Amino acid sequence: MAHTAPAPASFEEAVSRLETLIRDMESGQLPLEASLAAYQQGSELIRFCQARLAQAEQQLSVLENGELKPLTLEGADV
Repeated sequence: MAHTAPAPASFEEAVSRLETLIRDMESGQLPLEASLAAYQQGSELIRFCQARLAQAEQQLSVLENGELKPLTLEGADV
């Protein structure tokens, strides 16, 4: 059975772990089973990051005229 890594404590930790996984996978030195486990862990980290980004986006809502509206950044590439 595959070992599941503990959840990251922060967005930054998750990104750091993703960068390490990518480096390891791109090296071409991982055996097949380790590559599959790294891919699975990477997918979980990506979902974690997406959830944290969605939370941050919610927090960036601004109060305008007594109504919560999403923050819009003019000219931002999103």
